Amino acid sequence: MSGAKDLTQGPILRQLYNLAIPIMGTSFVQMAYNLTDMAWVGRLGSESIAAVGSVGILTWMASSIALLNKVGSEVSVGHSVGMQDAKMARNFASHNITISIIISIILGTIFFSFSRGIISLYGLSDSITFNAVNYLKIISTALPFVFMSAAFSGIFNACGRTIVPFYINGVGLIMNMILDPLLIFVFHMGTNGAAIATWIAQFTVFILFVYKLKFKKALFNGIPFIVSLKKEYTKKILKLGVPVALLNTLFAFVNIILGKSASAQGGHLGLMTLTTGGQIEAVSWNTSQGFSSALSSFVAQNYAAGKKNRITKAFQITISLASFFGLLSSFAFIFYGNEIFSIFVPEVEAYTTGGRYLTIDGYSQIFMMIEITTQGMFYGVGRSLPPAIISIGCNYFRIPLSIFLISLGMGLDGIWWSISITSIMKGIICIIWLYLIRKKLYISDQFA
Repeated sequence: MSGAKDLTQGPILRQLYNLAIPIMGTSFVQMAYNLTDMAWVGRLGSESIAAVGSVGILTWMASSIALLNKVGSEVSVGHSVGMQDAKMARNFASHNITISIIISIILGTIFFSFSRGIISLYGLSDSITFNAVNYLKIISTALPFVFMSAAFSGIFNACGRTIVPFYINGVGLIMNMILDPLLIFVFHMGTNGAAIATWIAQFTVFILFVYKLKFKKALFNGIPFIVSLKKEYTKKILKLGVPVALLNTLFAFVNIILGKSASAQGGHLGLMTLTTGGQIEAVSWNTSQGFSSALSSFVAQNYAAGKKNRITKAFQITISLASFFGLLSSFAFIFYGNEIFSIFVPEVEAYTTGGRYLTIDGYSQIFMMIEITTQGMFYGVGRSLPPAIISIGCNYFRIPLSIFLISLGMGLDGIWWSISITSIMKGIICIIWLYLIRKKLYISDQFA
């Protein structure tokens, strides 16, 4: 099959390694966009980073919705490749790209048109709100590039070509790292400079993907980007992708509510801690996301090919690696929280507050990595609903739990503990659910 790698044969560990490392690299590159912005904007002061952080929750929401077509591509195209059906794979790829274009234009228009109303939900000062609104308007116009690049990445991942998204996103990161200090400080554009730097970097990534798929025809001898949507393809993509996008999008809504509570309890420092702490936590989150995506792509091909033993072995290897990295993250956050946070925000009061967040959150890191890695197993066999139920239920439990803990006089710590406790719950429930339905998953040769 043109451009696709066969993952149904050969050594499992080596294939998982070759899949996971570039995906992790890509995840870290995408995370580094935000961390680079945070690191440079943090030099402008905690108010500026609070403005960028408030928009960060919204861009996280957008990225969550983009998962609809990233996961939709990884699984639908992966199944097609596993069945050696190039025509089906090509059709699924085109449908995922077309759907991503439609959704991104709608969401970008909403963010741009209602930017002030959205940012005002945080109850920030006028100066912070002003900077955040301008930042959001600039970023919202780049959403089509972000969404299409996510779909492109999913297509390459499904074909075992995970190194391609890594290289392309790496170019975007380098550009962002160069432009950030130049636009923020040399041209004195402040937070707007950070937004423009990210916009240019995302556009560059998009152009490189287009070149690779449209002109080099790296996969399936070329893929049409815009097609008339057909029911049979669209229905399966939505069935696979909507639960994933929904759980992550609702997660973002929870963070907006928690952000408002953090602002009420600790002012802009509370909001800054939640948003910046979340970006720092993304180090372990993206590591587990790399394991999850690699497992999903591997399982998708092998499940369609009926290679059940390879699926079981791959899961055992992947969950062991994720648990090991989870323990390392827990150790770093619990014992070096202040030092890690101070890298991004050098103000003493800010990194002291942020260090407390990382310490509390550190206790949940191994469970968080187990949860996200296990999601890849569910996605690969076409069962995206169970992880959605677990994640949505536990994430929304954070709201009443945080209110209860705050009522006990715990203040910001109550919010941080609500996050940590529910992350622990998600990891435990996810493993139990997979164990209970394992026989049904492995026996079935068709997707329900």
